[in-house]
Amino acid sequence: MSQKKIAETQVWENLEKQASRMQDTQLFDLFNCDGERLDKTTLHTLGITFDYSKTHIDDRVMQALCDLADARDFDAARTALLSGGIVNKTENRPALHAALRGSGPRPMHINGSDIHSEVADQKAKMYAFADDVRSGKVRSESGNTYKHIICLGIGGSSLGPDMLLDTLSRAHDSAFDMHIVSNIDAHALVPVFKICDPKRTLLVVASKTFTTIETLVNARSVMAWLSAGGVKHVVQQMAALTAAPEKASEFGISDNHILPFAEWVGGRYSMWSSVGFPAVVAFGCDVFEDLLHGAQAMDAHFATADKHENMPFIAAVIDVWYATFMGAETRAQFVYDERLGLLPDYLQQLEMESNGKNVTDDGMALSWATSPILWGGVGTDGQHAVFQLLHQGTHLTPVEFIAVIKADHDMHVHHEWLLANCFAQGAALMAGRSSEEAAAELPDDAPASLALAKSFTGNRPSTTLLLDELTPFTLGVLVAFFEHRTFVAGTLWGVNVYDQMGVELGKILASGVHKQMTSDQTSPQELTAYDPSTQALIKRAMGLRDREVVQKTGRVQK
Repeated sequence: MSQKKIAETQVWENLEKQASRMQDTQLFDLFNCDGERLDKTTLHTLGITFDYSKTHIDDRVMQALCDLADARDFDAARTALLSGGIVNKTENRPALHAALRGSGPRPMHINGSDIHSEVADQKAKMYAFADDVRSGKVRSESGNTYKHIICLGIGGSSLGPDMLLDTLSRAHDSAFDMHIVSNIDAHALVPVFKICDPKRTLLVVASKTFTTIETLVNARSVMAWLSAGGVKHVVQQMAALTAAPEKASEFGISDNHILPFAEWVGGRYSMWSSVGFPAVVAFGCDVFEDLLHGAQAMDAHFATADKHENMPFIAAVIDVWYATFMGAETRAQFVYDERLGLLPDYLQQLEMESNGKNVTDDGMALSWATSPILWGGVGTDGQHAVFQLLHQGTHLTPVEFIAVIKADHDMHVHHEWLLANCFAQGAALMAGRSSEEAAAELPDDAPASLALAKSFTGNRPSTTLLLDELTPFTLGVLVAFFEHRTFVAGTLWGVNVYDQMGVELGKILASGVHKQMTSDQTSPQELTAYDPSTQALIKRAMGLRDREVVQKTGRVQK
């Protein structure tokens, strides 16, 4: 066994020993044993406070986690990420999303071209087109200024832009009626048609390869709707956000309306590229620049801060601690700010697509747990729904609270109650309530079972991310924080953070199933390629479809 492997084994065994020690450790005891605990476990940077004092982390655990990072060559991995080195081993590629906001060494040459110059040119074209749409220089076929913008994409091409639009719209006005549609389900598209005027609608198609089935099916349906609405040259009212500009051109879209981004841009990181166009056209270039500057500032913090002061690093090792060593299969994330309502959805893809892996980056089967299932929602709504399980359920579920001190409204009583609820939930998860305490609040003749039902075990971990205010800059800081946090955790787990092979198989099979379902005749032999359950589902759907044809036309489908 190599010295490196021996060191890793010793570190792992120490972490398992620390986990065993912490199983019966009460969070309150950690405060009682260390008068400096709060200061040690609270970080402040770039307008964000990260409080992890209510976790089963003490000095010995943190040192063991830092030892794991050293054993995994974290410093070298971080340097490779931020300098354009190969971090995606299975595809032999760098991950250059930080370069999209100007981070990394200058120049940074990949395949003979300077990445920063390439990004600057693409951004300049996006800004120019957005300004032309906003000013009315670019108009619809009939000469109208645009009022409605329908943006089609899926995965990273929709989650990021949708989150940006929803968050930034709370403080920034837009002259446009913006719609993000991702689902191939027409129930998502039809309501948009009822709102928009075809002669004042710009269709924006976001697809890295310009071959994404869901996006192109939706695009053709919107094009048909535009045509039915009196638009003669539909492609004149279209724009494309893509890494395959030649395919968008073949589709008929004008080169002036094609906003390219580099092929190396990963989908879940693409909102920093031309995929962020919906936010640029809605709120202006300055707002988007502030977003980029915030992310760049977090990149700098992540690159230079010592491990014990490095916010993404600390958050990530806590994630690894609970998922791998404390047996937490899920992690809950609740935003106590309506402006961040779509952030949990965005973070689900970021983390679970990145670290939901069962092999190492060298292709070896894993024997330890990796990414937990990330779930959550918006406070205070969640308190009246799922918090029952968080407080009294049988699962260990670390919770992360995200809140903002400053509101963008003057209804102070609302915001005071919002923050009070956020802070109280973390306190309640840690403190709990004994059956004796519960009984003291009940009438003397109350059954003992009621006191037990009203008791809480407590000792349930949580962290809190508290933003001073929510601006484009701090939103950029926050999203980049989560990106780097995901990278650190994946590095410690030994997985490839930047491939997503797991999304492919179902998509491949869907093409075959679709062919069978839409064929005039499907032979039993063709259906045997699928399991009995899938065969039955296909037959059921086809049989119902054929009955509908008979009802409508009187003819049997052939």
